[in-house]
Amino acid sequence: MGASMNLDGPAEPIPLDEHQLVRGLEPFDAFYRRERRSLVGLAYVLSGSRMAAEDLAQEAFTAAYRRWDEVGRFDNPGAWVRRVVANRSISRFRRSLAELRTLARLVTRQQPGRLPELEAEAAELWAEVGRLSARQRQVVALHYLDGMTMPDIADLLGCSKDTVNTHLRRARQILARRLGIEEGR
Repeated sequence: MGASMNLDGPAEPIPLDEHQLVRGLEPFDAFYRRERRSLVGLAYVLSGSRMAAEDLAQEAFTAAYRRWDEVGRFDNPGAWVRRVVANRSISRFRRSLAELRTLARLVTRQQPGRLPELEAEAAELWAEVGRLSARQRQVVALHYLDGMTMPDIADLLGCSKDTVNTHLRRARQILARRLGIEEGR
């Protein structure tokens, strides 16, 4: 991948070689450093787990790296890796849900379980976001966590702006009802 990746320190400029300048291709290392933090944050909101977020982000970056000659030329390669994270988070969520259902059946046969108390308002909010439909979770995370606009989210998720607005509106209504918040606040 060229220069080493220092994830802890400030991003160092990576010199472009003549071949990259001719193709107009940003070095993957620079792309990785610029997008990593945001992508892990998005993956965390979608997955609810720091470990899963790291895995999802790494899977997306690995897919981008393997196809960097193509992905690096996209108008917005960051949108491409976000879409990969969104799609893989849905798959992971479905697998996890099936596993949890099986585990819940086994545990309830042995002993009734208790849910831990939530410590903060934010934890309660994001727990409720985690209960939304997959698409609503994606739209909420992309809009509020990643700061994306409705048209950008629509482009990323491959749907219309109106569909994104509908998902966001419904998610807000559900969250307001579940959290006992007056809408519009």
